Amino acid sequence: VQLQASGGGLVQAGGSLRLSCLASETFFSINHMGWYRQVPGKERDVVATINIGGRINYADSVKGRFTISRDNAKRTMYLQMDSLKAEDTGVYYCNAHRLGNDYWGQGTQVTVSS
Repeated sequence: VQLQASGGGLVQAGGSLRLSCLASETFFSINHMGWYRQVPGKERDVVATINIGGRINYADSVKGRFTISRDNAKRTMYLQMDSLKAEDTGVYYCNAHRLGNDYWGQGTQVTVSS
């Protein structure tokens, strides 16, 4: 599975961004997908996930502000990020998990200025 993430950028605190992740295959073969964030010197942390049944989970830090969704016909997963904070800054990666294997997109930088 190849993943292509896009939509990052520079935004002021309180603003919004929408990230997109285009997959090379249909979602029906993918167990679950998600968005992860990484900042320099730290591990990659989960932000939000959605599984094949549509079950969604969010990190506590983004609950109520971020929304993960997917469009099966477009093979695209989204992350709508509202009320952005400086601590949301980082490189965001999309992930797909299928048959015990993890696949990662190239990452897209999100910078929130305070």
